[in-house]
Amino acid sequence: MNWFTKTFSSTIGRKIIMSITGLFLCSFLVVHLVGNLTLFYQDGGEAFNIYSHFMANNPVIRTMEIVLVLGFLFHIYDAIVLTRRNKAARPVGYNNSRPEENSTWSSRNMGLLGTIILVFLLVHLWNFFVPARFGELEGVPDKDYLNLYSEVVLAFKNPIYVALYVISMVALAYHLIHGFQSAFQSLGLNHKKYTPFIQKFGYAFSVIICLGFALIPLYFFFFV
Repeated sequence: MNWFTKTFSSTIGRKIIMSITGLFLCSFLVVHLVGNLTLFYQDGGEAFNIYSHFMANNPVIRTMEIVLVLGFLFHIYDAIVLTRRNKAARPVGYNNSRPEENSTWSSRNMGLLGTIILVFLLVHLWNFFVPARFGELEGVPDKDYLNLYSEVVLAFKNPIYVALYVISMVALAYHLIHGFQSAFQSLGLNHKKYTPFIQKFGYAFSVIICLGFALIPLYFFFFV
């Protein structure tokens, strides 16, 4: 086993990978939210359909999709490995050590939060990505792009899906609040002067991003 494999298969190495992939996925959330905000344009979905067409056909974006999938897979795999290692390393009396006194609820339930997010992601991909790439969505008259906007309107009229979406965004917010700070700590960027700012920025980032996503299905369900 060479030094590279040995380093990144260790607990510290896997935490570094978790941190890097997590921060990369945070950047994806920003880009994805900015694109989805075109759904609020009062243009019958034209801006969103153009955005979706660009994302589906731009070769750079298509390449980044592969990187994104790999980022998700590495993040999920390392999360599972680290969780199993942490459980194996716990002392027998851990359950009686009152962990709530020295840890947050989100840090103790990252596995649960991650599972909710993963389930949502699979449902979300099935509802939008699969029909757009492999289905037979109707095209926009006199345009060369598909009418994904109509699929969004239809999906967000389903109260069960809207509820799942909003609950998942709450789970994502808690996941990000803990994960954002932990990522910087795992990367060694932990300093008494800067850590409070990182914590506040991470909290604000998590709330703003997840609130932005959650408002979309609520808007379509109640007002469109």
